[in-house]
Amino acid sequence: MSCFSFLKKMMFIFNGIIYVGGVTVLGVGIWVKVDGGSFLKILVSAAPQLMQLVNVGYLCIAVGGFLMVMGFLGCYGAVKESRCMLMIFFIIVLIIFIVEMVGAVVVLAFSSLSKIFIDYLGNAAVKYLRNDYGQNNELTTVWNSTMKEMKCCGFNGYKDFINSTYYRNNNEFPPICCAKLRPCQESSISSQIKGCLLAFEYFLGQNGKIVGGVALVICGLEFAAMMVALMLFRHIKKE
Repeated sequence: MSCFSFLKKMMFIFNGIIYVGGVTVLGVGIWVKVDGGSFLKILVSAAPQLMQLVNVGYLCIAVGGFLMVMGFLGCYGAVKESRCMLMIFFIIVLIIFIVEMVGAVVVLAFSSLSKIFIDYLGNAAVKYLRNDYGQNNELTTVWNSTMKEMKCCGFNGYKDFINSTYYRNNNEFPPICCAKLRPCQESSISSQIKGCLLAFEYFLGQNGKIVGGVALVICGLEFAAMMVALMLFRHIKKE
């Protein structure tokens, strides 16, 4: 019985943290959507390029709501010894776990499909860069933030901006491509400035172990949560 009590407490604490995190994320999402002006005033003082975060309010609400449901199912199922809640919790976590495993297998085993997806994504990205960069404020903000943080220019390279609407209107490349030197001409772009795709691949290469480690930890926690829920479910059944 002591082992059972310990598992109940661990289940409650673990899912209680998830629930509190969900409430926090949900609160931020609601704040962003209801009072975006105040949120922006705080955000702009730190980093103007993060203004785009106002548009992820609905995402925060969705993620926060999901975490709250998951936390509630786990906590209620453990405290009230509800087999129904525990089984629902187990099934949801199992589905997430399977989706993650399938995604990992697809990425590792079907590199050709990954290349097709990247090619499709690249064509779409280049199209938007040439037609909408400098015209669509939200898209421009996202790309500026990406290029600044990744120290890159364009999707494949700075040539993505050749014959673009931005280049025709300004007769120059985005200042970020030239470390904000004006005017930003092709001769001013450093050979070390790569496309954002190459920059992202380099980032993954440099931080692949960290990303893989985090993914393994998450999968481990999910697997442990499933096992604890299943053990509690079986113990309650016996009683």
